[in-house]
Amino acid sequence: MATVDARPIIASGGEPFEAIMSAAANLADGEDLVVLAPFEPVPLEGVLSSQGFTYTASDLGTGDWQVTFTRP
Repeated sequence: MATVDARPIIASGGEPFEAIMSAAANLADGEDLVVLAPFEPVPLEGVLSSQGFTYTASDLGTGDWQVTFTRP
C-alpha cells in the first residue's frame, strides 16, 4: 500500500497530480493507493478509474477526504 497526503502539497500552492500518478504507476496488482485530500478529488477518481482502478471515497468529517484506489 502507498499513501499520498495531498493536503500539505495543496496548502503550499503545489499540484499533487504527478506524485499521485507516480505512486499509482508503482503499485502491483491488488495493491492500494490511499490519497488524502482537502476535498473529494473527483477528477482524479475519473482518471484512475479510466486506467482500471476501483476506488472508495470517505469523507473524514473535517472537510478532508480519504480515497482508496485499488489496482485490479
